[in-house]
Amino acid sequence: MSIAAAILLALSGAATVPPADYRARAPQDEVIYFVLPDRFENADPSNDRGGIAGDRLKTGYDPTAKGFYHGGDLKGLTKRLDYIQHLGATAIWLGPIFKNKAVQGSPGRESAGYHGYWITDFTQVDPHFGTNADMTAFVDAAHARGMKVYMDIIINHTADVIQYRECAVGMPCPYRDRATYPYQRKGGVGGKAINGGFAGDDMRTAANFAKLTDTTYAYTPYVPAAERTVKVPAWLNDPIYYHNRGDTIFMNESSTMGDFSGLDDVMTENPRVVYGMIDTFGSWIDRFKVDGFRIDTARHVNPEFWAQFVPAMLTRAQANGIPNFHIFGEVSDHEVRPAVLAQHTIVDKLPAVLDFAFRQAVVETVAGTRGTDAFEALFDGDVLYAKGADTAAILPTFTGNHDDGRFATYVRKAFPQASDEEVLKRVLLSNAMLLTLRGVPTIYSGDEQGFVGDGNDQDAREDMSASKVAIYNDNRLLGTTKTTATESFGETNPLFRQIAELAKVRVTHPALTRGGTVIRSRSETPGLLAVSRFDPTTGAETLLAFNTSAKPITQAVQVETVSTRFTTLAGTCAPSAAAPGSVTITLPAFGYAVCAAEPR
Repeated sequence: MSIAAAILLALSGAATVPPADYRARAPQDEVIYFVLPDRFENADPSNDRGGIAGDRLKTGYDPTAKGFYHGGDLKGLTKRLDYIQHLGATAIWLGPIFKNKAVQGSPGRESAGYHGYWITDFTQVDPHFGTNADMTAFVDAAHARGMKVYMDIIINHTADVIQYRECAVGMPCPYRDRATYPYQRKGGVGGKAINGGFAGDDMRTAANFAKLTDTTYAYTPYVPAAERTVKVPAWLNDPIYYHNRGDTIFMNESSTMGDFSGLDDVMTENPRVVYGMIDTFGSWIDRFKVDGFRIDTARHVNPEFWAQFVPAMLTRAQANGIPNFHIFGEVSDHEVRPAVLAQHTIVDKLPAVLDFAFRQAVVETVAGTRGTDAFEALFDGDVLYAKGADTAAILPTFTGNHDDGRFATYVRKAFPQASDEEVLKRVLLSNAMLLTLRGVPTIYSGDEQGFVGDGNDQDAREDMSASKVAIYNDNRLLGTTKTTATESFGETNPLFRQIAELAKVRVTHPALTRGGTVIRSRSETPGLLAVSRFDPTTGAETLLAFNTSAKPITQAVQVETVSTRFTTLAGTCAPSAAAPGSVTITLPAFGYAVCAAEPR
């Protein structure tokens, strides 16, 4: 069975797909659906409080509050696999499901670990989401449908357990650098000598790190008695395996050594940490046969760690019969600057990173007024990645997410006077770009239901099940008159229908999954973006055209001279070239078209 046939079988809702077929798909063959389990579907109310007794500040459960657990679980995801597959997704990026510290934060500012990024136990599923057996059932059910599962993993930090005697609990603690607070002096340059013979964290050998025994070089770290054994594996409970230098300012050395919003920053230079993390995360591949890792806060870990970790994970996956294990790191950047992202595929040796530059280009053009030449800057940067265009092809692309906010939110903020019809058209246009341009399209759950949040972070994490959060339920959704107060698993929203349609177009046309990119037309003002992509086997051309302006356009666009007749895959296409090497494109305001030239 061919890869395209396997994908079609999966999209048709067939019960099983031979494992060899779905595992043969390369990363660029996928359409990813990203979901935070807590905000999806609650199929087992018995685990809502994670087995913890007490009020919400103990259990973390309060379905009326945006910053607490709402009850979604792995059984809920398994229950809704039909829905996800009908949308056209072939892979699920699963938000972190490791056991978390249920609640943390200073008094009066507490929130819960519903998002999964405050890990205490790296070896088991958080009881709020279910059990390890539920994880097995979910992955097996997805695989039976030919769908892949990518886990969201965190190595940079753990939950906020370690405290500093010099700082009040839950309050900021300024970063203390290595020059002013060297490892070999207690509490700063003028302190007494400690850690004799330690040559610094740049000498990453076990013998050197065995000499680092005193953690009081910058602050005096301690673990509260009630949490001294809370972390798993057990070695993570020792403060010696953390930097203990205070809060990062996201610059200079603090970027990889500072605590991220107070979270305990792991000393990933230490060889004990390296092989410990390799063993821990490798076990998830062994036990559950997952298909990839999205790596949180990847830029905040020293590059040498990734140079060892990534090959070890790929080897582990190969040993488990997973030949196309997809690893992509989060390198958050909010400019159209491919070089910022590309360096992490070269220096850090990450196979791929989330394409924040793509997202920014779409935001600035479709949810803004920048010209379509933004995409020229984006695609010109593809040569900078480790393997050039081959790496660019496997970068997960997206237009919004759980941290930065939903794309529709940006449109509403940029154009507050725009009608709901215009906002919807702009969002549909962004989806067309996402699902047809290079990269691996990643849909954030709820976008297909017209969710429009109030902002980023917690304000962009609405429930798919019936929500009890007032600031979610008062939002005006797109493409529907309903609200998030009722469940959002229908398949009639125009956004859902469009994504499902374009996902099928994408995965059945190799030009859109594996084809090269040639820009045919772009402008310094809002207007036409035209791009040709080519079938890697037949060379047949597919022309993509997008109008980012509020006015209809008719324009001649260059194509290959052999591209004389076209089939419409989406939108409206001219049936034939106007002249050899030229086709006339006509698009309405915020319109798009996908036109496949007939092979010759």
